[in-house]
Amino acid sequence: MAKAGRPGALGGVRACFWDGIRSGLVVAEAAAAAGVSTTQGYEWFRVAGGVAPASGAAGRGRYLSLAEREEIAVGLAAGQSLRAIAVGLGRPVSTVSREVARNSARGRYRATTAQVQAEWRARRPKTAKLAGNARLRGWVADRLEEYWSPEQISRMLRKEFPGEPGMQVSPETIYQSLYVQGRGALRRELAACLRTGRALRKPRRKDGERRGRIAGMVMISERPAEVADRAVPGHWEGDLIIGSKSTAIGTLVERSTRFVLLLHLPGGHGAEQVATAMTQAMATLPAQLRRSLTWDQGTEMAAHAQVSMATGLDIYFCDPHSPWQRGSNENTNGLLRQYFPKSTSLAGYSREHLDAVAAQLNSRPRKTLGWRTPAQALQEVLDQAAA
Repeated sequence: MAKAGRPGALGGVRACFWDGIRSGLVVAEAAAAAGVSTTQGYEWFRVAGGVAPASGAAGRGRYLSLAEREEIAVGLAAGQSLRAIAVGLGRPVSTVSREVARNSARGRYRATTAQVQAEWRARRPKTAKLAGNARLRGWVADRLEEYWSPEQISRMLRKEFPGEPGMQVSPETIYQSLYVQGRGALRRELAACLRTGRALRKPRRKDGERRGRIAGMVMISERPAEVADRAVPGHWEGDLIIGSKSTAIGTLVERSTRFVLLLHLPGGHGAEQVATAMTQAMATLPAQLRRSLTWDQGTEMAAHAQVSMATGLDIYFCDPHSPWQRGSNENTNGLLRQYFPKSTSLAGYSREHLDAVAAQLNSRPRKTLGWRTPAQALQEVLDQAAA
């Protein structure tokens, strides 16, 4: 076990610990592999907010030295290519290219000037971007409170403030501002607004699910190819999100626009209740948006023939233990857990409340839609049909 009085050795042990975390080990296993106590491992994990530092961040030789910068300057003066200079230094050509682009002034690269600039940029501690910009911090915090993801926030900042670098921030910076001790420019409680709601980052855990057989099922393997490529609107994916005391809410997601409908199930989630709620929801849509529905093999769909007859939907069933066959719906259900946490009763939510939640999800910009909202994408479909 590394001694605290040997910083170099301790740094190597810590790197070994984080390598274990990246490989999928839990904290106790990573600590044992690194030769430190579980208590020490949890302390490193807590202080870092569950964020593993970049691999090799403390490695020797990562940064260019003054001597290497002088070699770059000499090579450029001699007319050598960046690739030839990189080979001579034993560095990736991308490293040399970034160095020259970052530290050249008026088309000339000087080693001493580049070294001064690099040392200035490397000064620590630095004020985190969000900590030093109240306007940016407020904009990010407001969107987090509306349950936007850090990636959505980052992307929309670029669209809203295209000419203001100071009003742009990466998703990882937002995560670190929430999670990493010492970078907490954002209120720590805003972490609860993230999709996971976790106070620390931790590996995802997958739970299996068991479903029964239903008479008359048509399997997903028989579903037309047009459904898979998402080019034609009107194909839906559905499922239930389950709460405590056998309460549930039905979820429907249109595959091409990611538009969401929520089914109010105050009387339970048996086959008849689900069929009635689904028929009522689909009745609000035009015929061109009622083509097919893909569901898993839950018994709540035992009345699928009744639904198909009432709505005109062709209904297909996923293979057992294959949630990825309803990827859009799985993703949406994860988003909905921000509004309807696990292990809580879902009985107290009114139809109006479910409609409001669906409206909020449908007004969020989505990366997969080119940062349009599902509502905008659906309206475009309807406009095209009416034209």
